[in-house]
Parts: sequence; C-alpha cells; structure tokens
Amino acid sequence: MDVLSDVIAVMRTGQPRSARVAWRAPWAQEFAPVPGSAGFQVILQGSCWLIRPQGEPVALAPGDVVLRPHGHGHTLADDPRTPPAPACDPADPRALQPYVADTADTADTADGAGPATVTLCGGYQLDGTRVHPLLRDLPELIHLPAHLGRHPELRATVDLLAGELERPRLGTAAIVPALLDTLLLHVLRAWIERQPLRAAAAGWAAALNDPAVAAALQAMHRDPGHPWTVATLAAEAGLSRTPFARRFTQLLGQPPLTYLTWWRMTTAARLLQESGAPLSAVAARVGYSSEFAFAAAFKRQHGAAPGRYRRNRA
Repeated sequence: MDVLSDVIAVMRTGQPRSARVAWRAPWAQEFAPVPGSAGFQVILQGSCWLIRPQGEPVALAPGDVVLRPHGHGHTLADDPRTPPAPACDPADPRALQPYVADTADTADTADGAGPATVTLCGGYQLDGTRVHPLLRDLPELIHLPAHLGRHPELRATVDLLAGELERPRLGTAAIVPALLDTLLLHVLRAWIERQPLRAAAAGWAAALNDPAVAAALQAMHRDPGHPWTVATLAAEAGLSRTPFARRFTQLLGQPPLTYLTWWRMTTAARLLQESGAPLSAVAARVGYSSEFAFAAAFKRQHGAAPGRYRRNRA
C-alpha cells in the first residue's frame, strides 16, 4: 500500500453513496453539514453555483468536480439569488429522490422550466477515531475545474461512474462503490500534485511532493512492522540522519518515529475492528514482539486496551 491508498483505507467506513440528480431552473438545494463525512459534487450537464456560508459563490461548469472534505454544508443553485429548498443530507441520495435522474431526458423531473443541470452527488463516511492528518490539511473546498486535457484519469472515472448510474446493469452494485473510492483517490491525488512547490512550504502536500520525505513515508506504510529507526528511514530517503529528521519534522510537524508510532496504532485499530486476528498477530503486524508493550502503546493513543477496543467496536 502507498500512503494515499492507506489514508483512504483507514479513514473511510461503510459504503460511499451517490446519485445522479437533475434540476431545471429556477432551482436551489441546500446540503446540510454532516460531521464525519466528505461530500462531493460533479457537474455532468449544464452549470450552477456552489454557495458557502463563508466565501464568494463558486461558478461550476460541466465536468467540474468539487469535494467538501470536512462535511461542511453548502448550497447548489442555478443562481445565487434563488431561495434554496430545505436542507438535505448530501450523503443520503434518498433525500433527493424526487430529482434522481435515470437518463438525461428526465432532467425535467425537477421543478422549473428553465435550462437543465445534471449533477453527480454523494458522500463518504469517515471514521472520526482514525482521521489521518492528511485529511486535516485539506482546505474546506477542493474545486477541480474541467480544463481540457487536465486530470484525464479523473475525467474517465467520472464518465464511468455517470454511465453506471444512468444505466444500471449486472454488477453495478459492486462497480459503483469501487468507482467512488477511485474518484476520491483521483481528487486527492490531483489536489496534492497541483500544490505549488515552495521552499518554506509545510504540510502533507509538501511532504508527499518531497522525494526524500515521501520515500520514508512510503517505507513506513509499506511495512509498518519493520524495526525502523531514524537512521534506516534516512537511508530510505537518501539523506543522512540529522538532515532527514529535520526535514521530516519541518514538513509534518512531528519527528519521524512519532508519526510511525501513530500510524502503527492506527493500523492496529483497523485490524482489531475489521479482522479476527489474535492480539499477538496484530502486535507483530505493527512491529511489537511483546503484547504488553503493544497494549501499553495502543492504550496511550486510543484510551482503551486492545481487547476492550475490539469489543467496543464490534
């Protein structure tokens, strides 16, 4: 697993949900804030505005992708002046059932007689106890405009997802969640890759764009149970020990072994919740030969011993 794949695997829980929704002007729909979730909107046809409690309205065009990674509320509208319908849960497409479109021709199921807008909306549930710091670094709005030739993999994923929702067939129930996870990965990848490289930059985007620090992070995620030291991680990074530790701490705000311990305990929490592996196997998987030492480290981070944590999360 690489860092970004691990982040998604650890923090997402349950099945992501989505719906293909159609509106005819005049229209406006408020989407309520949903703590512990990330919501997205993809504009498939027409145009609209995204309106936030703070900030200027954002014009959205066909092919634009929007991610709200912190579950904040917003409104979509044909015009910023259109009064919105009552708030609904963006992670629950059933709330939009009157507007769910089976084909582009059903866009007039929404009220109004003006130009049609078709969107792909949905959300991901996140485990609040395993939120990766990469997520905290994300802005409250990620907007990826559909510039010609940019993010071709993201465009292809959107087309596949829209096609499955427009024409459900055998296997759609399995394909759609996989495509939704792929969509999230492509959005995050595109955001990370487009962050400007500055000498004084810090944070997860800067760390993943830094070849030395990224190599050390990949090594930790590839094999969290390895007996890593600052020296062996520095070797993975191609730096000597002191410059590596300084660079890692500068970018991520914590020393490399502090992050490694956090990641090991986060990985252990997922294994305890999602597998029936014995505690000794979980401990070994994250680098502990002693169950006692593992239990002590786990309790410091999660506030409960591993066995109790597993029972409470069952």
